[in-house]
Amino acid sequence: MSATQRCHCSHRKLLKIILCHFLQGFLCFLLQTGLDSMAKRIQQLAQPKPNRLRYPDRLNPEWKVSEWALKAVPSQRLCRLALPRLPAAEWQPERPLLGPLSRATQTTVATARICRLAQPKKKHQQDVPAPKPKPVPLSSGSSRASAHIELLAVTPKHNHPKFEGEREVCWPVSRSAQKAVASPRLQELSNPKERKALYEGFNPYIISRAARSACPSARIRQLSLPLPRKCSSQ
Repeated sequence: MSATQRCHCSHRKLLKIILCHFLQGFLCFLLQTGLDSMAKRIQQLAQPKPNRLRYPDRLNPEWKVSEWALKAVPSQRLCRLALPRLPAAEWQPERPLLGPLSRATQTTVATARICRLAQPKKKHQQDVPAPKPKPVPLSSGSSRASAHIELLAVTPKHNHPKFEGEREVCWPVSRSAQKAVASPRLQELSNPKERKALYEGFNPYIISRAARSACPSARIRQLSLPLPRKCSSQ
């Protein structure tokens, strides 16, 4: 390598070092200014919101109106906006629940037809169509049940000898159970498992050391394999 090439390489390394230092300083400057502006904005938002109704010259709800405000003349636009908004053209007020009845409605007499229509509709048995009987094949008339079917039809089904019915809601507690004292281990197991929240540093993906060194049994390995009928033949 000649002297000129060595000089060019040294210049390039020097330029890279200067550029890296400049970029680092520029990034630090941007971060510092951004953090300062963010801190100022947070402090500004943390301040209580001022009450716009409390002015130095308005110590009570009644304050002095200026002379210009008393002599002001509203424009046509303000007068039009000050008018109440009219309802829609098809708007109708709410109808009262019990409206006044006319004298003719109060003294009218219902006809026989109206009285008959006012009665609840009764479902007659004749209106319900009866189910049509299924045609019985001719071969079933001469058929005869087997001895096993006749035995099942005659003898009622009994419960299993070890069958126990429903337990009563209230049952007597034994004397030994009443005087039993729970061991410290039982009391420890009866307490709920305390878990930390995710923001408190709890990691649900931690695997215990015993699970890492566990060796599965032959049955577990057999159950972990896919079913042969679901395996595609290659």
